[in-house]
Amino acid sequence: MEPLPDLAPLSVADKDALIGALWARVVALTATVEELQGRLAKNSRNSSKPPSSDGLNKPKPKSLRTRGEKPTGGQTGHAGHTLKRVAQPDRIQTHAPATHCDACHRPLGPAVVVETRQVFDLPPLRCEVTEHQVLEAPCPCAKVHRGAFPAAVSAPVQYGPHSKAAVIQLTHHHMLPLARTGELMGDLFDLPMSDATVLAIQAEAQVRLAPTVAAMGEALTAAAVAHADETGMRVAGKIHWMHVLVTPLLTWLGAHPKRGKLAFDAFGLLIVFAGTLIHDGWKPYRELACKHGLCNAHHLRELTYVFEQMGQAWAKCLFDLLLAACHEVAAVGAPLPAKRIAYYRTTYYQLLTTGEAANPRAPPSGKRGRTKQSKGLNLIDRLRRYADDVWRFMIDPAVPFTNNLGEQAIRMPKVKQKVSGGFRTADGLDTFCTIRSYLATMHKQGANLFNALTLTFQGTPPQPRFA
Repeated sequence: MEPLPDLAPLSVADKDALIGALWARVVALTATVEELQGRLAKNSRNSSKPPSSDGLNKPKPKSLRTRGEKPTGGQTGHAGHTLKRVAQPDRIQTHAPATHCDACHRPLGPAVVVETRQVFDLPPLRCEVTEHQVLEAPCPCAKVHRGAFPAAVSAPVQYGPHSKAAVIQLTHHHMLPLARTGELMGDLFDLPMSDATVLAIQAEAQVRLAPTVAAMGEALTAAAVAHADETGMRVAGKIHWMHVLVTPLLTWLGAHPKRGKLAFDAFGLLIVFAGTLIHDGWKPYRELACKHGLCNAHHLRELTYVFEQMGQAWAKCLFDLLLAACHEVAAVGAPLPAKRIAYYRTTYYQLLTTGEAANPRAPPSGKRGRTKQSKGLNLIDRLRRYADDVWRFMIDPAVPFTNNLGEQAIRMPKVKQKVSGGFRTADGLDTFCTIRSYLATMHKQGANLFNALTLTFQGTPPQPRFA
């Protein structure tokens, strides 16, 4: 710290100048402290930071549901699921009493069933080896006739479709790493596999499923409403980007070294999409020639920050307004009546005006580029500029309040990265995206994934519903 200068020789004008300079420095330092404190206060509940960045100091979860709206536990009308008896058990074990009475020692009469209990368990698990033998037989004319192996049996020893299906389900649906998948195949089925074997099975699945996933991507370009999101994935120590395009029926994943327009052009999906795209407002999405719907979950988190960390009440009022509109749309169905739409939009602009008064715009700094504004004002500017996209859920019944579908699609791949640490090659990430696209889609459509994968390795992958 600089020492306090000797003020005695200074004139009143010099002292005034010194006070002005110190005051400007105090203002600048105060702004820096507030900005740094704001960064420290950001978490997954009040910003777009992912939950994984919260560390051990995780914020207490806060539901957006109104307290008392639904009771805890199963809801009225929910059928529930539990283990139920079967009419025809696979095996029956009888437990008869002794043959003689322990009181009078005379023989007992015929025993009858008075009570039954059923135990559900797995049979002993081990792989089953089928040997294919080709026979040949001579003809009296001296020509020898020989049988033929099935087309799928192409090597002296190989894995069958059921074992391959189990590997893919473990690695791409349950997100196990290579080594643990090979170990588990050995523990459960007495069929241990090396990392190279697991990778070879994944590569085969990618080839078999690529045409189906390409058709899914084509179908998504014709959807009326789709969700988009992206996330970073580690590949050989570098960041690549996994992009998702999702509807309630379909999930498409693709990987690219770049995050924005170059990736969109390479995939060729979003650049021809003409419906309504739900996203988080990232600039490359905004530049696409389609309608837009913004994720209001992001807005609610940002408003939470402005209210709790900046102490601005208008943000809480706007938070409540958006949530009330969401609940009303869910209760009565969209679009809302014109009078209700007008009420929400008018109140919305009034609150934004109140927020602008609480966040005065900083004068031009004289430096190149845009003058830095407060977080609150930046949020207000976006909410005002893209108001139609914020409220699109209120007028279009197909547009949801949030981009949850898009965010859900990247959740399990992030789990994969946490478990495995990343991908060794870009081809490995591409393979993951292809297989995961198919499995996520079939899972949403209620298919049995193991059966679907078995049929895939038999050459006839079941096709999802495209619309």
